[in-house]
Amino acid sequence: MHNVHSIVVYPIKAFDGVPLTSCAISAGGALQYDRRFAFRNEAGGFVNGKKFSRVHFVRTSFDLQSMTAVFELTDIKEKYIFRLQDEATAIEKLFSDYFSAKVQFVENRDSGYPDDTEAWGPTIVSLASLKEVNSWFPEISLPEITKRFRPNIIIDDTPAFWEDRLFGVAGTETCFTIGDVICNGSNPCQRCVVPTRNTLDGNTYDKFQKTFAENRERTLPAWTERSRFNHFYRFCVNTRINPGEAGKIISIGDKVTLAAEI
Repeated sequence: MHNVHSIVVYPIKAFDGVPLTSCAISAGGALQYDRRFAFRNEAGGFVNGKKFSRVHFVRTSFDLQSMTAVFELTDIKEKYIFRLQDEATAIEKLFSDYFSAKVQFVENRDSGYPDDTEAWGPTIVSLASLKEVNSWFPEISLPEITKRFRPNIIIDDTPAFWEDRLFGVAGTETCFTIGDVICNGSNPCQRCVVPTRNTLDGNTYDKFQKTFAENRERTLPAWTERSRFNHFYRFCVNTRINPGEAGKIISIGDKVTLAAEI
């Protein structure tokens, strides 16, 4: 039996996550609170670690009930507390100065700001997969590897890369359930430069992407749809949840079942 091992949401896109024991599905079919807020630059692009290296020095903690955030800017040893919905102007001023670029603080309550706008559900990976990847980088801890790839849901009691069963050939989706929530697996997530960097200081791990891709190809399971890999720097699975599932709850311990197994 495959079960939900952990759940993490990222209230502000590109910033730290919040572990939860359960989470509702939002009106738009995302995990409630996940990427609900984001910073945009003047060109309309998102502020993230790919373009703004100082993101790595921002530690955040959240009270989701009061929608309050603590921002700790570790490189300048400053700390700030804001109400996310009431103090957007002050937040914009702080981070425009910090990033040396004018930014806008935006909110989408329904579906948040996912990287994959066609597969806006939670990103999923198995604990066994994270442990396998961790073995390729012995100098990096398992918690750090997990933070680098930022999965929303980790599944336990599976072989490594079991989550590759959640996608098929291009243009198809694979139906599965988490508890009573109906989900659709879409594609293996294409990774960016961010996982190559230390989450606390942004320092790059030499040849991280090359090492990852070589080992990912070497360990690709027989059940994986190989045609979805134009390169092997792909990890975790992007999913889609229909808005009709809104209000349902995903919790730690929920059973994860492929529709084909029901």
